[in-house]
Amino acid sequence: MALERVQRSLARAGYGSRRASEDLIREGRVRINGRVASLGDRVDPQTDVVEVDGGRVVTDPDARTFALHKPAGVLSTLDDPQGRPDLTAYLPTDTRVVPVGRLDRDTEGLLLLTGDGELANRLMHPSFGVEKEYLAEVDGAPTSKQLAELRRGVKLEDGMATPRSARVVDAAGERAAIRLVLAEGRKREVRRMLQAVGLPVRRLVRVRVGPVRLGTLPAGELRELGGEELGALYRAPGR
Repeated sequence: MALERVQRSLARAGYGSRRASEDLIREGRVRINGRVASLGDRVDPQTDVVEVDGGRVVTDPDARTFALHKPAGVLSTLDDPQGRPDLTAYLPTDTRVVPVGRLDRDTEGLLLLTGDGELANRLMHPSFGVEKEYLAEVDGAPTSKQLAELRRGVKLEDGMATPRSARVVDAAGERAAIRLVLAEGRKREVRRMLQAVGLPVRRLVRVRVGPVRLGTLPAGELRELGGEELGALYRAPGR
């Protein structure tokens, strides 16, 4: 790919107009491959590492990232040999992306899709410990003992599972909503943890991955992440 002025790359990545991007450069907030950028510098958007305020900027125009509200009943795969509903109906048509991790078939909520291999690796690798937040509707009225068991950690067949936080956010009769934050993503982990303490899950929604929130995005809809959110995602791992 041809070299281009760094302010053009910044503007395309979501950091405002070219003039606003030039201001970032003048203020010394932009680095190219580790050195402070200057006006007039050119970059290869596919190979050079550009940072603003220490956060990685995705300058490759082909490396787009989206947030999808995955509906319940849809597999987090691009192809299913059994013909069950998968992600193909929800993918953007003008760029190649892959899902970052998975949500099980019955779980809905935030699923990130990206063409940026480095970002995908950082978000999925357990060593980075990126937080995932879930809202679980459970049968039963959670007791203080059950919540204490959750917070201490639950022994599952594949090892201990310990959330970073677990709290009741709503309760009515024999149902309740529990908000859990985890730093890993084993298969059906949230469901298995809650089942183990006697709180079977009726509905499970992932509402956050790192700094990116599901918000009011309707089920089955996509939104593209801008420069600030992508920079925050790059900074989120390793905290």
